[in-house]
Amino acid sequence: MAKIGYTMMCEQTPARQLVEDVTTAERVGFDYAVISDHYFPWLEEMGHSPYAWSVLGAAAQATRSLPLMTYVTCPIMRYHPAVVAQKAATMGVLSEGRFTLGLGAGENLNEHVIGQGWPSADTRHGMFREAVQIIRELFEGGYVTYRGEFFDVDSAKLFDLPDRPVPLAIAASGGRSGRIAAEHGDALVAVDPDSDLVRLFSGEGGTGKPVYGQLAICYDPDVEAATERAHRLWSWSLSGWKVMSELPGPVNFAAAAQTVRPEDVAAKVPCGPDVDAVVEAVRAYTDAGFTHVALVQIGHEHQEAFLDWSEKELLPALSAL
Repeated sequence: MAKIGYTMMCEQTPARQLVEDVTTAERVGFDYAVISDHYFPWLEEMGHSPYAWSVLGAAAQATRSLPLMTYVTCPIMRYHPAVVAQKAATMGVLSEGRFTLGLGAGENLNEHVIGQGWPSADTRHGMFREAVQIIRELFEGGYVTYRGEFFDVDSAKLFDLPDRPVPLAIAASGGRSGRIAAEHGDALVAVDPDSDLVRLFSGEGGTGKPVYGQLAICYDPDVEAATERAHRLWSWSLSGWKVMSELPGPVNFAAAAQTVRPEDVAAKVPCGPDVDAVVEAVRAYTDAGFTHVALVQIGHEHQEAFLDWSEKELLPALSAL
């Protein structure tokens, strides 16, 4: 049976509300929660982007048993991997073992802020592989000195570690990143219900490991209102990952989405109060081999209504998957 998650989407929601919403998500019956880790929103109109790790610390104290996860953190530029390891280990302690570190190679949108440019995809994959190795070594608890092509670590040690190492879930979108996930990850993260990617992950050593997906929906009793909101706030997502990883700012995403029509977004995002439409969209992930699917409700003003609908109608319907 698939685990259904709730997404704390930092790019659209004020920090305090993120914590309030995740406590409600736990109460109404979501199986786990993920959080995005951005410096910028995708679009200026989304209006928010608080620091995910501060929110996570608060969420760990505000929830009681809900598993928490980054979806995902980039450990190659904005954060040095040794610092990511320390943050993740602390979250493992604060959450009493409920935290999974989701890692990915990042987007120009968030990483350009440190002023070092945006490397090519090949370079990013090399940086990412080194970063994962460093984090793994630090999680073992000893002193780590590392000299790599991209990163150095000078006699680092984590003094606060959870009882069990924090699991690593690694984001992938194709062959190279899929193999990195299979080699170094305890789980796979993907944004599309790609059965070929899941098979690659399993064949390269990921058999039996969790596979995490994410699905955007736009619940509203009014289908037209839901479609309008999804088009206004989510049209950027149709550009595809190869574009999304390269654009440098919200204004660029707005420009890239100018030709996207409301019906284009509605074809990808279930809009309105139709439970069956969401069930079928989630089923596409489970049929592809995904074990976990985190839902994203579009629009921070509509989280309370979504969570109420989820408790009464959606989660009972999804429990059969």
